[in-house]
Amino acid sequence: MNRSKKSKVDEQHTMGKKEYAEELRKLQVELCRLQDWVKAKKVRIIIIFEGRDGAGKGGTIRAITERVSPRVFRVVALPAPSDRDKSQMYMQRYMTHFPSAGEIVIFDRSWYNRAGVEYVMGFCTKEQHRRFLELCPTAESYIADAGIILIKFWLEVSNEEQERRFNARISDPVRQWKLSPMDLPSRARWYDYSRARDVMLEATDTERAAWHIVRSDDKKRARLNCISYLLSLIPYERVPHQMVRMPKRSTKGAYDDEATLKGRRFVPEKY
Repeated sequence: MNRSKKSKVDEQHTMGKKEYAEELRKLQVELCRLQDWVKAKKVRIIIIFEGRDGAGKGGTIRAITERVSPRVFRVVALPAPSDRDKSQMYMQRYMTHFPSAGEIVIFDRSWYNRAGVEYVMGFCTKEQHRRFLELCPTAESYIADAGIILIKFWLEVSNEEQERRFNARISDPVRQWKLSPMDLPSRARWYDYSRARDVMLEATDTERAAWHIVRSDDKKRARLNCISYLLSLIPYERVPHQMVRMPKRSTKGAYDDEATLKGRRFVPEKY
């Protein structure tokens, strides 16, 4: 994806919280319409989020999913493979999470772990890495042949911004959980990850399963750009709705239901 040129004024403009919230709400309305269409047409969609550590995958996924149903939008973030997982065909544990009719599955990291962290950190052999890159396009073509819409995003953060975000996580108790055992080594091996990324893109960026790169130094803009582009990739249509009317409360069997709660354990109202 080509990045459009911006003027110096545009580069200096910081998107405020109000402006961001307004634009995000518009996109979230469209995500709800996409959700209705997926349910009505029984569509199956897989969205993959990959990228450098600290690139903002989690925040982007939250922006996508915070106003839609978790029964339609399922987020899959698998832990490190167990011994049993390691004995299986490599993609097997991911395939068990593939969408059924009327579902969108978002992979927060995916089978591309083999092309990234597993390869760079030596968790797989060079032969396993080579075979993965060789077979992955074929496997993804089978996914497309099965009628599943497959969309792949790579979030790219600069060296300087990644360092700033890591330092913020180290110093903030409510962010420290975001630092995985693999995050800090990724700082030291920046160029190893860059080369692994380049090899992965060269081997797996295909017409049927293209990579879409999102520059994510500006988190707000990255989220908006990503969601907007995601919506443009799916040929959804608005599904007609019946008018919703609030029913009148029946007075049949009325009683003082508040009085029956006296003596129960209430949470103290400290705020």
